[in-house]
Amino acid sequence: MNRPASNRSRSSASRRGETPLGWLGHDTRGAGVLATARVHLQIQHAIAAVLPPALGAVCVVAKLETPRLQLAVPSAAHAAKLRQLAPRIAQTLNTQGWNLNEIAVKVQAGMPRPGAKAPRPPKEAQPLGETALDAFESLQGNLRPGPLADAVARLLAHHKNK
Repeated sequence: MNRPASNRSRSSASRRGETPLGWLGHDTRGAGVLATARVHLQIQHAIAAVLPPALGAVCVVAKLETPRLQLAVPSAAHAAKLRQLAPRIAQTLNTQGWNLNEIAVKVQAGMPRPGAKAPRPPKEAQPLGETALDAFESLQGNLRPGPLADAVARLLAHHKNK
């Protein structure tokens, strides 16, 4: 059975350790980055288990310099609550084997806030053609004065200028 070449190269690459994680594990600098990322994720999961769900969802491990852990949150309100819970977090992490005496909290404004809506896509408005403008003009002539007639007049004024 002939498989496409892309499948063969992908499967042989993963056997030789050429996947991104395999590459990071074999490179000295990359192995350090991978180890740091794994430690941060372990601490992140341990902290999320201690914190209320809403706070655990936005709290991120920013920096680990034993015995100091720096956590980042998106707002001052989150930081205030996290500072209240810092002794409990430190105690929990110490019982799990992490040697941490100090927990610092940093507000990072660029972090996404919980419940924040994604930015709206740009409008893709198409200009009205002559046929549509003629139909709206005839509609405007048949309308009684009121909010609908005003809206049609604004629409016509807007689209006739283009």
